[in-house]
Amino acid sequence: MAPKVQQSKAAKAAAAMAGGKKSKKKWSKGRVKDKAQHAVILDQEKFDRIIKEAPTSRYISVSVLVDRFKIGGSLARVAIKHLENEGLIKAVSNHATQAIYTRATSSD
Repeated sequence: MAPKVQQSKAAKAAAAMAGGKKSKKKWSKGRVKDKAQHAVILDQEKFDRIIKEAPTSRYISVSVLVDRFKIGGSLARVAIKHLENEGLIKAVSNHATQAIYTRATSSD
């Protein structure tokens, strides 16, 4: 094996200066979730659909109505209160943070 040839000081300095020119790491862009376009005003068509379809479900909550009918949370809470007052659904658990309802059976 041949011995390495020693570089001059100027050559070493030039090599050191050239080595530090690497570009910075580019961080990957985080995925941005699309903003949901939920209705904030209830029109008659959507209201009729909620009144017809929601009481047939076994599990009814604010989050289920928001997801299924693409409405805001405040509209979902109002719809649940309306359905409960009409006797179409009944409460299973009424916690402060998550209220759970189910369909009202004919025997009730």
